[in-house]
Amino acid sequence: MEPYAFLRAPLDVLRLALGFGNDVRYHLAALPSAALPLALYYLNSAPRRYRTISAIYRQLIGRCGADHDKLIAEAGAEHFFSRRGYIQMHRDARELDADAAQAERYTKDFGVQSHILNNQALRREEPCLKKDLAGAVHWQESRSCADPGGLVAAYAALFRHRGGNLLEEEVQSLTQPASGWHAHLRNGRRLSSENVVIALGAWSPSLLKPLAVSIPMVRKRGYHSHYQADRLPGRPLFDVAASALYFPMRQGRRLTTGAEIARFPSAKTPRQLAHAEPMAREAIDFGEAVEPEPWAGWRPCMPDMLPVAGAVSEKPGLWCNFGHGHQEFTLGPTSARLLSELVHGRAQDKVSQALSPGRYL
Repeated sequence: MEPYAFLRAPLDVLRLALGFGNDVRYHLAALPSAALPLALYYLNSAPRRYRTISAIYRQLIGRCGADHDKLIAEAGAEHFFSRRGYIQMHRDARELDADAAQAERYTKDFGVQSHILNNQALRREEPCLKKDLAGAVHWQESRSCADPGGLVAAYAALFRHRGGNLLEEEVQSLTQPASGWHAHLRNGRRLSSENVVIALGAWSPSLLKPLAVSIPMVRKRGYHSHYQADRLPGRPLFDVAASALYFPMRQGRRLTTGAEIARFPSAKTPRQLAHAEPMAREAIDFGEAVEPEPWAGWRPCMPDMLPVAGAVSEKPGLWCNFGHGHQEFTLGPTSARLLSELVHGRAQDKVSQALSPGRYL
């Protein structure tokens, strides 16, 4: 219902600056290039501006379930999903009380359904837990996907079935001839098209920069590892104190961390995983790691917490669709539908105007 805002309370900002906590870590070497987008992110998180942004964000989030469900049904992909909600667990009673108050506000203001669990109720819901906790908020309506790659493959198969083609290539650059666009590939080939959509996540600004299109972006790196497990939780479990998510996946039990601000691109530094793992093993059984090293990926976050979707002014046929932050997987079908409406001239509402690349140009 509300996007991830920049910390505003002075003590929270101080904690972030000193590197306390495991939710956000940063590299000093990354700060010069990240300073401007982070400053804009901070300003956009001020209460009045944040309320305006959240109202637009909710209109996108409000559509995502139905947009996914349409594709899920048409792709025959329901087996990838669990619809048992999501549990946010607390070790500290005061933090639980604050989270419960927010859950009550979400129910009152937005109709989001949740249930507060004490330790006994939490242990009944998730018998795999081996540590007593203060309690949890069970967000009852959210769904989870045990195999995101499998779901995307099912969507891709549907795309091909409808006549689409998929070509995996590395694009070196884009040029604009007299009409249309040329995509220059690594192998020397060239593809031509009247319209081009830049949907490369964290890499999108790099392809746009040579075209004199400068888009500020906060790139938040996240990590996860899979572990062997005899019993998986019935739903995703977020351990707030550890800033870690325990997720039942096809590969085993996934341990996922928060956000790292690092130079883009750069070598992995999975300190957040290393910090979270001992606390995770206190709460739930983790076996041996499945992969030899953790996965890392970049979340493309915009300073105003809204994606960039629409036409690039003064460059006919050039479109953008990126910057969905922590919700690219969630918002993919909704953003694509909105972009399709824009390309065909059918979307002129306040949401599409708010997502236009022109707000940065």
